[in-house]
Order: sequence, then structure tokens, then C-alpha cells
Amino acid sequence: MKIRIDLPQSIHEIGRRDNQEDALYPAVGSATENERVFVLCDGMGGHDHGEVASQAVCTAISQYILTNWPAEGKVDDNLIIDAIEVAFKALDAKDNDTLKKMGTTLTLVVLHEGGCTAAHIGDSRIYHIRPSERKVLYRSRDHSLVTDLYQAGEISYDEMSTSPQKNIITKAMQPGEDNRVKPDIVHIGNLRPGDYIYMCSDGMMEQMDDQQLTNFLCAKDSDSDIIKKLIEETNCNSDNHSAHLIRICEVTMDENEAIVDDESTVRCNFLNIHPIVAEAEVVDDEQRMEEEERNKDIPVQTLLKERCKWLWVLVVVILALILFLGVSQCGDKSSKKQVEQPNKIDMKHIKR
Repeated sequence: MKIRIDLPQSIHEIGRRDNQEDALYPAVGSATENERVFVLCDGMGGHDHGEVASQAVCTAISQYILTNWPAEGKVDDNLIIDAIEVAFKALDAKDNDTLKKMGTTLTLVVLHEGGCTAAHIGDSRIYHIRPSERKVLYRSRDHSLVTDLYQAGEISYDEMSTSPQKNIITKAMQPGEDNRVKPDIVHIGNLRPGDYIYMCSDGMMEQMDDQQLTNFLCAKDSDSDIIKKLIEETNCNSDNHSAHLIRICEVTMDENEAIVDDESTVRCNFLNIHPIVAEAEVVDDEQRMEEEERNKDIPVQTLLKERCKWLWVLVVVILALILFLGVSQCGDKSSKKQVEQPNKIDMKHIKR
């Protein structure tokens, strides 16, 4: 598979913060149509900590992948995992026990002859959007507390954006960890001209939902105009907010070429999350609808026949009851005579 892209566009805004803790590769304004590696990190830990972590990871991963680019042009998961391990070691080298523990999220997209490989840790996101269908095909699953609560059915989808716990993440790259967190990796082989790969820190989605983002990317504007509108839309966001916008221009494949594509089935695709409560409600609704459909299929004549059958049964029962009562009364009179008659006979014998 050969993938050609348009000139990538980027956003790198500080928001209402004192310092910029997001890091991008390539840096804003430096990307070309030949770029194959894109990294976006959102640092945490405060001034002099978050930006150190995000920049260390961003630089280490991009340099390692580009330096070890395979000759055959297809990137496998081992290269991704090795690059992330190198980034962890870069974080360890920056660690200072006297400082507040620093850390960073990670989003990584690699375009290669095997398709698109994407990996993430934390709540910075990766989207695959198809404007021709006005559809989100992939949205990375946030490693966050509210996502876990939503999946468990504890909160609704709308409550995720308003929850006071929405900024708590469950995975991040941090130095000095005995057990390194592992990335979620997805292989996107279903690419078409016009598709977008969009990467962003959580600050970009501070006041925007997936539908609004899709509307922006499906507006048939130029990529530069889309970026301008996204910057305007997020102008009042309090957090740092950064993004990469990558438009697929052309995709060519050799005949019978095998390409891995698992974005529609992987667990790390947020679109595949079905909360327990919502799932039960859907089953109940389906059962109710099936019952209604079955009732619709029964002809009126059949229903009338069923009612007539039960009416005849009722008539027979009533007649049987009447007959039974009549026989019982006759039996009572006969019994009395049989009792009285022997008494009279006995009396005669006594008199004799």
C-alpha cells in the first residue's frame, strides 16, 4: 500500500495556562507531504515538569522510528513497542526525585506500506474520520476514570463531559515505574482518499464533542481553513490544546496485497464500548419489538377463531354444571325414599 497525504496542518495553543505542556512532532509549520511519523504528547506535572516529559517522549519516539525505519517499508508492532521503551528510558534520565512526579500522554501515528498504525496512552485522542460518509470510523478509547465509569454503566455519555472526575487518567507515561504501561495499538488499513487522521490533546475537546468535530472536518473547506476554524472555536479553552490534521490524498494497493485492518473490532475503539445498562435496555426493546411483530403477523380470522373456541368451551362447561346439579337433586330425593321405606318395613315387623 502506498499512501500519499496532503500538507499536514497542526495546532499548538497555550490556552489560559502559564506554560505549554503539549509537544508535537513534527513541530507546527515544519511538516511536509513526505511525513510518515506523527507524535502528540500532553505533559502533566506542572511548570518545568510536564513540558519536560512530553518533549522527551515526543523526541525519543520520533527519532527512534525514523532511525530504524524498515527497508521493506512496513512497520510492525515491535518497532512501536521498542520506540516507546526508548522513550521510557528518556523519561527515567530526566527524573528527579525532588521534583513532583512528571508524566505525559502519548498519541502516535505511523503511515507506512502496511497501512496506518496508531498507538496511544492516556486521554489524548486519535480519530479516523471519513467526510464522504460523515462518519467517525475510529476514536481511541481514553484511558480515564470517566470512560471506565461509562463502560460500567455508572454514568451516562453526557455525564462524562461534566463529571468532576473527567481529568483523572488511568494510564500515563511516567519515569521510574517498575511496570511500564502498555499502549493500545490499532491497525487502520481501510483508508480512502479524503479520509482524515486527526490527533489531539484533551484540551481541544474541552468544549467540543465528536459531532461538532465531524462537522468541521466534513465542511469541504481547505485543510488550512479547517485549522483556522478549529483554532477560533477553541480560542476560549483554558487548557493547552494541540492537534495534527492529516488528510489522505491517494491510496494505491498491489493486486492481492494483504493489509491488516482491525479498527472496527479492537477494544481500544471507543465506538465499540457498550455500557452494561444501555446494553440491557437494548435487549429489552428488541424483545418487545419482536413480540409486537409476532402479534402483527397473526391474522384477524385466527384471533376470532381462538375467541370462538373459548366461548364454546365456556358454554359446554355451563351446560355440564347445570346437568350435574339436576342429577344431584334427583339423587337426593331417591336417597330419602330408600331410607324411609326400610323404616316402615321394620315397624311392621316390630308390631308382629
